[in-house]
Amino acid sequence: MSKYIFVTGGVTSSLGKGIVAASLAKLLQARGLRVTIQKFDPYINVDPGTLNPYEHGECYVTEDGAETDLDLGHYERFLNIFTSQANNVTTGRIYQTVINKEREGAFLGKTVQVVPHITDEIKRRMKLLGQTGEFDVVITELGGTVGDIESLPFVESVRQLQWELPEEDTVVVHLTLIPYLKAAKELKTKPTQHSVRMLSEEGVHPDIIVCRTEKPLSPELKRKIALFCNVKPEAVIEAADASTIYEVPVLMMREGLDTIVLKKLNLMSTREPDLTKWKQFLDKLKYPKGKVSIGLVGKYIELQDAYKSILESFIHAGAMNECQVLVHNVHSEYITAENVAEKLTGLDALLVAPGFGHRGVEGKITAVRYARENKLPFFGICLGMQMAAIEFARNVLGKTGANSTEMDPQTPHPVIDLMDEQKKVTAKGGTMRLGAYPCHLVKGSLAHRIYGQEQISERHRHRWEFNNKYLADFESAGMMASGKNPDTGLVEIIELTGHPFFIGVQYHPELKSTVENPQPIFVEFVKAALQHAASRLSPAARAATV
Repeated sequence: MSKYIFVTGGVTSSLGKGIVAASLAKLLQARGLRVTIQKFDPYINVDPGTLNPYEHGECYVTEDGAETDLDLGHYERFLNIFTSQANNVTTGRIYQTVINKEREGAFLGKTVQVVPHITDEIKRRMKLLGQTGEFDVVITELGGTVGDIESLPFVESVRQLQWELPEEDTVVVHLTLIPYLKAAKELKTKPTQHSVRMLSEEGVHPDIIVCRTEKPLSPELKRKIALFCNVKPEAVIEAADASTIYEVPVLMMREGLDTIVLKKLNLMSTREPDLTKWKQFLDKLKYPKGKVSIGLVGKYIELQDAYKSILESFIHAGAMNECQVLVHNVHSEYITAENVAEKLTGLDALLVAPGFGHRGVEGKITAVRYARENKLPFFGICLGMQMAAIEFARNVLGKTGANSTEMDPQTPHPVIDLMDEQKKVTAKGGTMRLGAYPCHLVKGSLAHRIYGQEQISERHRHRWEFNNKYLADFESAGMMASGKNPDTGLVEIIELTGHPFFIGVQYHPELKSTVENPQPIFVEFVKAALQHAASRLSPAARAATV
C-alpha cells in the first residue's frame, strides 16, 4: 500500500505549495523511496489548455499529451521523472466524469450529490496512482486556499480518506504565512491560527505546519504556534524565503520536514537523504564563473509564469555552463524595424518564445531578422521557429507577404499552415498535437551535434506546421530541415548554415529540462551566448578571462 501525503495552503495563495511538495518529494526520493506528486485544482475548467497565460501562467504538457498546471513542471524538474494525465485533476474533470456517469444511468436513479458522488470520484483519483504499485508515497497538492468555497469538496475528500485509511498511511502538511509587521517589528501568528482553525472546522487537522516567513522563527514562536494549532513543536517547520527554489529541499532537510513525515508514516527505516548531486548543482548556480545576457522576446512577459519552463531551463543550462544567465524580457508588440537595434543591443543571444495569435508577431519577425543578419545566437521555440521561417521566406527568398495562415488566412505564401488533421477540429480544448513525438535528426547537423544521437523524442503543443511545399526553396537558400517526424515528414527543426548558432524547433524542449538532465539545446545555446560575449571583448579583456 502506498502512503499518502496531502499538502494544503492557508492565509493566501502563491505561498509555494508546489515547491514545498516538490522539495518534500525530493527528500523522500533521496532516501530511496519511490515518490510521485499530483495536483488537484479547484477551478471548473477541465484542464488549463484553454486558459490565457495571463490567467494561469504556462500550460505544462506531459509525455502522454496532458495539458496541466505549471506545478507539474516543478515536480518533474525536482524529481527527474515523468508525470501524466493522472497527476493533474480539476473540479471540471471530476464533475464531467460524474455527470457522464449519471447520463449513462450508472447511479441507478439515485440523487447525485457532492457527498458521496463527487467526493467518491475525488478519492478514487487521489488513490489512483497509489494503486499502481509503482510508488511508495503519493503526495497530493490541493490548489487554492483553505476557506475557498470551491476547495471544500477536496478538503472533505481528504477528511474521508483520513477516516478510511490506517492512521499511519496519511499525513496532512499545511502551508501558512507568518507575516512580519514592520511597524510593530513582530512576526504575527494569528493568521496561521485562523487558517488551521478553519481547516479543522472542515474536519481535517494538520499533522505538520510549514510556515512561510521573511524572518527566522524563534523557538518560542514555534512553541506558540504548536500550542495554539495543536501540533508538536518539531512539527512546526520554518520555510524562510530562499534565493532560489532549488535551495528549498536543503532548507526543508535542515528543518527536519522529511524526518517528521517519515515518523508519522512509520517509514523510519529509510536511509539518510543523499543530495550530493543536488548540492553540486546549487554550488554551480550560486557561484557562477561567467555571465551572459539573453533576450526573451515574447508577448506575455508581464507575467513571468507564462514562460516558467523556459526560465527554469536557463537556470539548469546556466549551471551546466557555470555561468549566470541574465534574462532580459523584450515585449514583441513594441519591436519595430526602427527600434530593434536599440532594444536588442548588448545581448549575447536571443530566444523567441512560443505563443498564439497575431498580436506581436511582426515584432518577433523583426527580432529574428536582427539575429540572423547580426550573427546573434538565435533559438526559436514553436511559434518562434515559425516566425524564423516566415522571416527567411520574406527577406531571403523574396516571397512578399509570406506568413502563417494563423495570422493571415489569405497569405499568398503560407509557409506555415494548419496541419491536415487540425482542419476539421472545432472544439479547442485538448485537440492540439500534444505530447511526445519522435524526431529523426540529419547526421552532421547542428541538432545532431547538440543531441549526440539521430533519434530523439520531444513534447509538442501546436496546430500549425511548416509547409513542406516550400522546403526545397528553403534548403537551397541555406535553411535546412535538420529534424523531421519519421512518420509524417513534418519539419521539427530548422537551422541556418553559415551562422554561429541559429536553430528553431517546432516542439517545446523546455518541458523536459530538469536539474539532473538539463535540456541539450538550452545548454548549447547558453554556450553559444558565452562565445558571443567573449567575441565582443577586447583582446586584453579576452586574455584576462582565460
